[in-house]
Amino acid sequence: MAEPESPIFTVIEEEPEFPGGMEALYQFLAANLKWPCKDCDCFGKVFVTFVIEKDGSISNAKVLRDPCHNYGFGQEALRVVSLMPKWKPGRQRGNPERVQYNLPINFSIR
Repeated sequence: MAEPESPIFTVIEEEPEFPGGMEALYQFLAANLKWPCKDCDCFGKVFVTFVIEKDGSISNAKVLRDPCHNYGFGQEALRVVSLMPKWKPGRQRGNPERVQYNLPINFSIR
């Protein structure tokens, strides 16, 4: 019989953390995001949700909101999320747990 999946927390005692913290996360996004279309003037925030697993890996990434869905912004956000290194996992009562994480990714004209 297969072991049941662990619950996914949305609120947890110790939040997961990108290696190096939030500043490192912003640097990672800036270094890896590519403008998905050359001829569009669309911009805005793409909201992505994913699960940070007990080992810090990313799973179940999905786009929650994409203001420019016809131009590939959501797909680009998912591509970059899939490139992320393992996070420091979230902890509940000292134990690593699965945590749902929502991340806004801003696409703006520089």
